[in-house]
Amino acid sequence: MADRVLFVCHANLCRSPMAEYLARRMLADRPVIVASAGTDAVDGLGMHPYAMEIAAESGADAAEFRSRGLRPEYLADATLVLTATRRQRSVCTALAPAALHRTFTLRQFGRLAAAAEPPAEMADDPLRAAIAAAARARGRLQPAAPDADDLRDPIGGTAADFRRCAEEIERSLRPLAALIGATG
Repeated sequence: MADRVLFVCHANLCRSPMAEYLARRMLADRPVIVASAGTDAVDGLGMHPYAMEIAAESGADAAEFRSRGLRPEYLADATLVLTATRRQRSVCTALAPAALHRTFTLRQFGRLAAAAEPPAEMADDPLRAAIAAAARARGRLQPAAPDADDLRDPIGGTAADFRRCAEEIERSLRPLAALIGATG
């Protein structure tokens, strides 16, 4: 069974869909299923047009995307849950307390993955090994300022605001992709 990464934001129209499509591209050579949901999403809406432009750059058909509200079973099925904000991380862990140790904000996990030391031996399950390595790095890092963990919502902004958000998502995903590559 493939590992699953779930991205969570507020409405599942901007940040989490962009993260989903960017992660699919970055992890295309790995047996990882990537999905997204929103803590306050209305099911069935299309992606924000600016987010759709960015997602389409990944080579996927972003026109097919439909928003979906967060459900406990999505969290239970996910190997790793990455949220846009600390508030959404709290919502996730309240809905599925068992997901606590595999739920992070995207920016937090990016910092941890960048500081992680990959295991000396290749892992049978690279995503789980990457999560464990990132969790071990937590004790070596100074705590970040609370707002350093939150990914700013570009809704209501310009195309440039969405581009900056996507660049921040990619910066946060690169260490995860590198750590998965180093562990498996």
